[in-house]
Amino acid sequence: MHIVVCIKQVPDSAQIRVHPVNNTIMRQGVPAIVNPYDLFSLEEALRIKDRFGGAVTMLCMGPPQAEDALRKCISYGADDAVLVTDRAFAGADTLATSYALAAAIRQIATEQAVDIVFTGKQTIDGDTAQVGPGIAKRLGVQLLTYVSRIVEIDLDARTIVVERRAEGGVQVLKTALPCLVTMLENTNELRFATLPAMIHAAGFPVRKWNREQAGIDDASKIGLKGSPTVVRKVFGPTPRAETVEMLELGASSFHEVSLNLTHKIFTRHPTLEADVLMKRDS
Repeated sequence: MHIVVCIKQVPDSAQIRVHPVNNTIMRQGVPAIVNPYDLFSLEEALRIKDRFGGAVTMLCMGPPQAEDALRKCISYGADDAVLVTDRAFAGADTLATSYALAAAIRQIATEQAVDIVFTGKQTIDGDTAQVGPGIAKRLGVQLLTYVSRIVEIDLDARTIVVERRAEGGVQVLKTALPCLVTMLENTNELRFATLPAMIHAAGFPVRKWNREQAGIDDASKIGLKGSPTVVRKVFGPTPRAETVEMLELGASSFHEVSLNLTHKIFTRHPTLEADVLMKRDS
């Protein structure tokens, strides 16, 4: 069993600010972290490794400092790490990113066949949820998105059964390996890294691949050249000036407080009452 887990090093969204003049994201001084959604995929990959054996290879596309994110994943129990880094990748959107990662996965597969590719459902900086499906399309493998649980893996039959969260319920899907799985958040709890594992990770030889080493021949499909997406503007949300209004029950009954609250809501939102009545009568 060989599993590839794609991760991304992202700025800590809790500390990101938008420049008030040019409306660009201010990344200076913002710590970089492993995309939180990717960690659920890493833990799921490690659990499969614990059960069936094999190896977990971490893959990341990013600047040289993204090596720190890969080392962190090694400390949790991953076996290998590949950093795809090249100035030619700068400015890549989801289309160019999925092209580069798919090429790197093909290159990894030349060393050992890949059974499952894991990604998080999305990244906290882009929030598009497009890279995972894009990789699956380019690799020509089955795609399982928003997976909440791995139910069963049959290595003899080369099949996998998962639970996938969907609108109105949960879908149970069965498909053939190899496949790509995007994991939902809060589907598991990441294990702790032991001190010996952290020492091992600190000196681990992370492999760094440039464009050629990643198996990318067509430079027009990566970086800015391969990115049709254009960001017109970045802006922060307007702070809300409204304050919380406290309603005390006091001597009034709960029914009276409910009527008072309903009246306040309908007064503040004049069209809401008509919409509610229309839906009730329809």
